Amino acid sequence: MTATANITPFEEPEIRGFLHRPAQESARGLVLTHGAGSNCNAPLLVAIANQFCAAGITVLRCDLPFRQRRPSGPPSPASAAADRAGLRRATLALQRIVPGPIILGGHSYGGRQSTMLAAEEPAIAAVLLLLSYPLHPPNKPAQLRTQHFPQLRVPAIFVHGTADSFGTLAELSAAVAMIPARTRIIEVAKAGHDLKKGRFDLTPMVDAVAAAAATRE
Repeated sequence: MTATANITPFEEPEIRGFLHRPAQESARGLVLTHGAGSNCNAPLLVAIANQFCAAGITVLRCDLPFRQRRPSGPPSPASAAADRAGLRRATLALQRIVPGPIILGGHSYGGRQSTMLAAEEPAIAAVLLLLSYPLHPPNKPAQLRTQHFPQLRVPAIFVHGTADSFGTLAELSAAVAMIPARTRIIEVAKAGHDLKKGRFDLTPMVDAVAAAAATRE
């Protein structure tokens, strides 16, 4: 693996975050965003961005539009379309920086909006990286957030803790079976929804995403 060259603030109209550039020029890129109660500086995202950058992948770690508007508080359902539009802008911005496939990913709410964007626009990304996908609200397993899964045509890597209150691994496996594209679930033992804030072995995730991206080049 190569060392991280630098991390710099990234700001364009309606895009805010940090760009992780590897020491050598990268052909692949990752847009990475946060959950409903967090921002792009979440320890989980920082750890994952650093690991992907060390593997030679350029990472844009960014705030969703709802977080750009206010420093705290959850998104409202009415802002979901705007958040997806923000993800689309970030992805197009990273496409101008790297020539190869773009991976689109996020934690919890950010991952959910990534899947919904990919269901609407399959060409937006080559691979999805979904960290603690929020299958349903805690203790409400009937309120599934998977209605769009049958429309997903993008390979997806799910990283999920065995103690996640937003969905068990059995529930996730059943839901993922609805996706017609290639999928993989990577279990994180004893992890809750925060995935131990990135303090686990990230190598299998990076390897799985890189392998999936290679098939799209």
